[in-house]
Amino acid sequence: MPTVSNQCPCGTTTPYDACCGPAHAGTPAPTAEALMRSRYAAFALGDVDYLLRTWHPTTRPETLTLDPAQRWTSLTIVTTTGGGFLHTKGTVEFTAHYTHEGRPGTLHEVSRFVRESGRWLYVTGEVS
Repeated sequence: MPTVSNQCPCGTTTPYDACCGPAHAGTPAPTAEALMRSRYAAFALGDVDYLLRTWHPTTRPETLTLDPAQRWTSLTIVTTTGGGFLHTKGTVEFTAHYTHEGRPGTLHEVSRFVRESGRWLYVTGEVS
């Protein structure tokens, strides 16, 4: 995994080591939003293993290749539904900003998550 600056790539003001770093190291994300943020940070850092590990086995691809020309630049959480400490399902609507070969772009998605055996997992997302 690439070197991480002190600020977490997911856009919070919390340092990486106290934000998404523990999730990347194996500590389960406590909420669906925390998993969404940690997955965004994994995309930004190129951590394919984490992305596959947090993808539900029924929808997870066998392999994942990230485009080296794409740089994730910021994340905005639009809304969340469920996905809390007492839930087993949740959705997170977000907008992720990126550049691809120097051109800016955005990805707007509503992602679905489930919690199984104490771990939140990404199931699928609707891109608009």
